[in-house]
Amino acid sequence: MSLRAQDPSSETPAGLSADAVEARAAELRDAGWRFHLLGEIANFDALRRDLGVAAAGSIAAEMAKCISRVDERLRVTVAGRRLVEVDFEAAMARDVDAMLAEIYQVCDETILVGDRPAQVDMVFGTASAPAVTADDTRLAEEAEIALFDLHVAERAGPPELRSQSARETRRLAAELSTALSEDQLVLHYQPKVHVRRQEITSIEALVRWRHPERGLVYPGDFIGVAEKANLIGALTLWTLRQAITDQRRLVAIGHPLRVFVNISGQLVSDPVFVQEVCALVEGSGALLGFEITETSVIRDPSSAITHLQAFADIGVTIAIDDYGAGLSSLAYMKQLPARELKIDKLFVTQLTSSNRDPLIVRSTIDLAHALEMEVVAEGVETHAALALLTVMGCDMVQGFLISRPIGFDALVTFLDEEKYRDTSRETRDTYRRLATSWKRA
Repeated sequence: MSLRAQDPSSETPAGLSADAVEARAAELRDAGWRFHLLGEIANFDALRRDLGVAAAGSIAAEMAKCISRVDERLRVTVAGRRLVEVDFEAAMARDVDAMLAEIYQVCDETILVGDRPAQVDMVFGTASAPAVTADDTRLAEEAEIALFDLHVAERAGPPELRSQSARETRRLAAELSTALSEDQLVLHYQPKVHVRRQEITSIEALVRWRHPERGLVYPGDFIGVAEKANLIGALTLWTLRQAITDQRRLVAIGHPLRVFVNISGQLVSDPVFVQEVCALVEGSGALLGFEITETSVIRDPSSAITHLQAFADIGVTIAIDDYGAGLSSLAYMKQLPARELKIDKLFVTQLTSSNRDPLIVRSTIDLAHALEMEVVAEGVETHAALALLTVMGCDMVQGFLISRPIGFDALVTFLDEEKYRDTSRETRDTYRRLATSWKRA
């Protein structure tokens, strides 16, 4: 399941204050929301082989009848041999969650096609918009894109997700929803070291799932599910609350470090999410940073820039994450209220074994400095890479050479012992050799 909300705030000028964003979000909520769901029979080909072409042709109509019984507000139509469209209105954007849960529950039931039982595997791409700005064509296009994104994610995602059926993904989503309510999540932290100062200036919060049966589950195995199941907002808000709590604890014991939290591209253009975050952060007094990918900005630049400026206005440091991994646009880069740029680890891990990567990294560092941003290199794993980045003028580094992501108690010990200050002889010697051969601009 995927949710793409049409964002009317994209029509407003960049630079709105947090109060203006909140007022706009309140206006949109009061007007109600419209939803368009595009459902596809994911296992249609298998059913056609099993039931025959003629029988399979009636499956979409049978599913439409089942879905219609969920709620009288639903307007269900058959859009093709394997497609069903569902339209409805509700008071709040999040009302789609409960409705989808009921629809999926009905879709999971075995139906009769002729006189033969069939288990239909439905997936839905979902689009939503405030009723005052909703456009039927735009909603239909957004739902199609959302459904297409589901197929792309299934093909390109982690092996654990590629092998899952839609039903298994929904089961994992249900377990994740339980995890959010039953305190099964925990944050690990990875330090970022300032190269010239030789001190830790900030840390990145990375969520982990302590699954009662699977053990420790890493974000690559469930963030995609959270985005599909529209749980990414709740997951991010949980992460922010825990990060605020831990940041206060660090300040109390003498480590006033800024904590960076990753913000999904789905949320950057969501005015309601922005309102909730601004209210949460403004009242906390915590030092926070948000890491956002460049592709999330390019997807909807106007609203993204507006909302990122709202975050910056309340003291949040904006960092551009995974720079170089997407389709970078200098036109958008110069408009962002970003103070940090993180070079994607793809370039850093091959820094000493590639002829082109050092040139790309060096030019990126120079570009960021010209835009008055500091540069963070992630994925630093070797002394040679650290030395070369130092020669290039990189400001901060992050990676296994410094520390793996660790729990809060281990982080406190790591900070107290100041092991990150112990630069090895190998790194210093490598730095000296590179410094004599690499001409700084």
